[in-house]
Amino acid sequence: MLIYPEERIALFIDGANLYATARSLGIEIDYKNLKTYFANKARLVRAFYYTAILEEQEYSPLRPLIDWLDYNGFTLVTKPVKEFTDEHGRRKIKGNMDIEIAVDMLNISDNIDHIILFSGDGDFRRLLEAVQRRGVRVTVVSSHSTQPSMIADELRRQADQFVDLRDLKDVLGRPPNIKEDEDLSDSGFEEHL
Repeated sequence: MLIYPEERIALFIDGANLYATARSLGIEIDYKNLKTYFANKARLVRAFYYTAILEEQEYSPLRPLIDWLDYNGFTLVTKPVKEFTDEHGRRKIKGNMDIEIAVDMLNISDNIDHIILFSGDGDFRRLLEAVQRRGVRVTVVSSHSTQPSMIADELRRQADQFVDLRDLKDVLGRPPNIKEDEDLSDSGFEEHL
């Protein structure tokens, strides 16, 4: 991954998308390692983490991760999950964070040289184009080595640089065989929508 040491960078982590990608690759993300890795490569201005949460649950498996991220310098952006019933009478839940990511990315783009987006969602293609027009380089981290591919082709093509999450496994992944109760700095227990 090409990152210049003098660059001001910001991380945008689509929590549900990164979780699904990492899970399909058999990787458990260690968020402490993730933040340290990028802070050592350049001037890390902000690390955003986006997720929707079920508020009516007394305990959410996502809560320990959210608390850990909040106490360790990540900027958390959350919103409640919306419930609805589909045309077949089935209960569905929805927790899309695309607008929040887009607004924050556009707002910070004048103060950043390089954005690293952890998502494969093709809906972000136009957003990447908009921040690139402001002179910001964009790296997308997702995976096309999964079946099916987790990265939309149009997003991969729009990015200045695409990095397969599989190639960052040794840097961002939690070592195997560590008990989950030993360290809450990862997302092995996280449930996303």
